[in-house]
Amino acid sequence: MPDRLLLRLASDGGLSWLRRGGTPSSASMPGTPPVSALAAADDVVVLVPAEDVLLTEVTLGARSRAQLMQALPYAVEDQVLDPVEDLHFAAVRGDGDRVGVAVVAKERLRGWLQRLDEAGIRADRLLPESLALPLADGHATAMIEPAHAVVRLGPWSAFACGPAELPGWLAQLGGGHAPAPLDVHDFRAQPPLALPVPVATYREKQRDALAFLASSDGAGLNLLDGEFAPRHRRLRAAHPWRIAAALAAACGLLALARLGLEVVQLARTDARLQAEAAATVRAAFPDLDAAQLARLSPEQIMRSRLDDQRGGDESGGLLRTLARIAPVLGSTTQVQTRGMEYRNGQFELALRAGNVAIIDGVRERLAAAGLAAEVTAANPGADGVDGRIRIGGAR
Repeated sequence: MPDRLLLRLASDGGLSWLRRGGTPSSASMPGTPPVSALAAADDVVVLVPAEDVLLTEVTLGARSRAQLMQALPYAVEDQVLDPVEDLHFAAVRGDGDRVGVAVVAKERLRGWLQRLDEAGIRADRLLPESLALPLADGHATAMIEPAHAVVRLGPWSAFACGPAELPGWLAQLGGGHAPAPLDVHDFRAQPPLALPVPVATYREKQRDALAFLASSDGAGLNLLDGEFAPRHRRLRAAHPWRIAAALAAACGLLALARLGLEVVQLARTDARLQAEAAATVRAAFPDLDAAQLARLSPEQIMRSRLDDQRGGDESGGLLRTLARIAPVLGSTTQVQTRGMEYRNGQFELALRAGNVAIIDGVRERLAAAGLAAEVTAANPGADGVDGRIRIGGAR
């Protein structure tokens, strides 16, 4: 069986522990477990004081656990005194839409975790000791100790009080209805208590309360849920996958490195071809000056010279203007073309950019391409600047 380490945290911060599985303890031991027991444990369960945890049951039809945990605080807010923002909720689904709920103050839960951390204990589960009380069918269970008593009336109903107060609390619970028979486990050395309810069994002068509580699984509840979920077990569960993840990451890096090398090689090839094309253009058109070569690509220069050689209406009309506009708009990702109009030999470009300077930069590049361009509008908006550039054709 799994090596399970069960601890009990008292209200005053005291600890006791019991080992189940591995080399089991014959009885619970006071104090902090030895490091060897903590290291060997597959499951570390800590029982916390019942008086600090409210148990209740609600009906919720939430489809997912996320929806359930979101709706839960408001389903029980009429049963708690503190603001729901200061409380932590843990839940276990039951039959149908029934949900068992445990509520504890976040500050108290953090205090427990800090106490355990100081003792070098990383818990896998935290549950109220009231849920560790066993329940027989149709019976309630009481555990009486010298300092306090805990009574579990049902799967999600319990209370805690002092031993002297127990008869009075039980008397008030009847409410005109016969209470469930009570199984009493008395861990005091004193005589049995006289209780105002039907008692099915009374086991007096019991020993080792923690061993008695070790028989229950706590209804599957874990207070360490949500923001308090234990991270160390998730890391341990993920350990077998770390090597595979590392290998996958290494393969990914190698693939990226290869892709990067290919990109560098392609960039060098492109630069070489561009240089060769520029040299060819300079040889073909000796009259070109340095400004034209710097401003226009070899493709643009060749197209311009071919258009000049062809002549005709097309060289000064729509197609020629479009041929000059397209490389400018295609060379930047900082503007969006929102629209285009051509009327009476003039273009109107509607653009969107991050600022006015970008739109003016487009105008300058159009002018550098030999077009008469002017900014006719620049209207700032929520997503940038909407601008218009009028192009009057070749200069």
